[in-house]
Amino acid sequence: MIRVRRITTVDPLYEQECALRDAVLLRPIGYSMEAFRRDFGIDDRAEHFVAVFDHPSGPRVVGCALLIPDYPHPGVGKLMQMAVDLQRQGEGIGRRLVVELERRAFGELGLREVFCHARDDAMGFYSRLGWRVDGEQFTEVGVPHHRMCLTPPDEDDEGE
Repeated sequence: MIRVRRITTVDPLYEQECALRDAVLLRPIGYSMEAFRRDFGIDDRAEHFVAVFDHPSGPRVVGCALLIPDYPHPGVGKLMQMAVDLQRQGEGIGRRLVVELERRAFGELGLREVFCHARDDAMGFYSRLGWRVDGEQFTEVGVPHHRMCLTPPDEDDEGE
């Protein structure tokens, strides 16, 4: 059974989250968690979402995503550091993380937009969830990205 929950940087699962981000996102591009923390410095202000598998030997983080509310200005949030264990990809874990992050951003925090810098190879994933490309390709940490964003559905559209 996998459940998605929010944690803080003092939660015992935080180290597993960092190890997953390091293995899936950072090491493959020659980057490190230390460099990420130095260059971006957002872990303490971000909301951390983790997908946790209840393993007999204890909980295992198999997916994660960060939400930085009110960034770069009030009413906007940024999704960052979305990762799913390579052996668990294709099981819907990423979708569940994004849905929970959207629920928090739009439902609880009242944000009017969430955006991310999607690696080009992840654009299809976000597109299938309703996110749209917003701008031209750019390079971040040596990797091609596109800004993608999502706004909450209009309440008038929900009844149609």
